[in-house]
Formats: sequence, C-alpha cells, structure tokens
Amino acid sequence: MKNCITIQLKTNEIWIKINEEAEENEILECLKEKIVDLKKLYKGDTTPIKVVGKILKNKEMEEIQKIIEEQIDVAIEFESPKTLGLHGIKKGFEQEIKSSETTFYKGALRSGQKIEYEGSVVILGDVNAGAEIMAGENIVILGDLRGLAHAGAKGNRKAIIAANIIDCPQIRIADKIKEFEKQETEGAKLSYAYINEQNEMIVE
Repeated sequence: MKNCITIQLKTNEIWIKINEEAEENEILECLKEKIVDLKKLYKGDTTPIKVVGKILKNKEMEEIQKIIEEQIDVAIEFESPKTLGLHGIKKGFEQEIKSSETTFYKGALRSGQKIEYEGSVVILGDVNAGAEIMAGENIVILGDLRGLAHAGAKGNRKAIIAANIIDCPQIRIADKIKEFEKQETEGAKLSYAYINEQNEMIVE
C-alpha cells in the first residue's frame, strides 16, 4: 500500500490522513517519504498537524510523532484516543481483527483488580464482581464474567466478548453499552457478545 497517507490542507490545520487498512510498517515508510515534501511547504509556518483516519495504537502514534518532529517543529494532534474507555472514544469504527497482539492472565481476576491492554485479553480463570478489563480488541474469558468488560475500547465495533458465562450488570463493546437486569442473566447461560450489522449489541 504505497499511498496509504494523504495530506490535506484545511483552514486552520493540516491533516495527515492514514488509510484504515494500512499496516504499521507501511504507514511509517510512507510518512517518511511524505514528510520531506511537507517540510518544504512549511518554511517557518506553524500550522498545526492533525493525524486522522486509522485508529492507531499508542506505539504507532509515538513513532509517527517522532518522524514528524524530526522534520518539523509544530503542534501535533491525533484523532486516535490515547486512553482506553468510553471517555476516550472519539468515533466508532469497524476494523476486522485478523490477528491480534494478545496478553494472557492466569488465574481469577479479583475485585479491585484492573487490566488494560491495547490488543486482546485472555483470562485463564474467572473475572469476579468489582474487577475490570479494558481491551482495545477482543476479550476472552475461560471462566465466568461477573465484573466489567469493555472490548473495542478505542472504538472498534468488530471486537467481541466471550466467556464461559456472562453474569454481570454491564458489558461494553466500543461505544455501545449493554446493561442486564438480574433476571436476564439468571440461568440464561449467555456467553458471547458482539455488535451486529444494525449496530446493536447482541448477547447470546
């Protein structure tokens, strides 16, 4: 993907737009080529740069910022959230998770414990009430889910939550929230949550 970056001149800022399907190495290589030409346009200008398009991981944002700052002394803003969670999501999006960086946690997650990870999270045990998981991609729990789980916590509506049993007051995928009445989970054996084509969260 040679042209995975386009540069757009806006009224008060310059947009560096990244193709949503581009891989990290493609983005960085293309940016290194484009930034040389962009530097020639600046010549002392201070118009801020905004990086938009693909929702990026924090590591990707750091690499992009480094490349820009090496060539241009300018303020840089990212459309991508740097934090996981509802308050950080600026837009919902749909990006297939073909492969995923995954972290594994062995044992039960107790009340008060919290895991945050930009990739997928696999818990080899239960997630007890009062525990919390936030993942940029999928959440898979081999035990029961009784705490809070938020998959797609940068806005990806293609993320899923899977558990042996989902038995908790609330789950979240991207910018969607599903709250359960007690009778909904009692004896229901719910184990899988996703967002369908109508942009509704389905739990089955």
